Amino acid sequence: MSMMEEIKGYIAETTFTDPTQIKEETMLFEEGIFDSMGLLNLIAFLEEQFGVKTEDTDLMEENFQNLKAIEAYVTRKKG
Repeated sequence: MSMMEEIKGYIAETTFTDPTQIKEETMLFEEGIFDSMGLLNLIAFLEEQFGVKTEDTDLMEENFQNLKAIEAYVTRKKG
């Protein structure tokens, strides 16, 4: 399973969203799939699942706005 599929699965499961409704470019906050509490839970998942450490300076919408951005963020953090 790809990183993006794992992240998509987590988001779908925790937000009770049909996975077919979540595309690479789906704007997670603008479309109401995620809120600030959901973001905190996502960060905990990313840290545990992929071994990345999220710093305060990483908490920008650009890093978490959609699946593509989240995957790019994790890839950068993993170095």
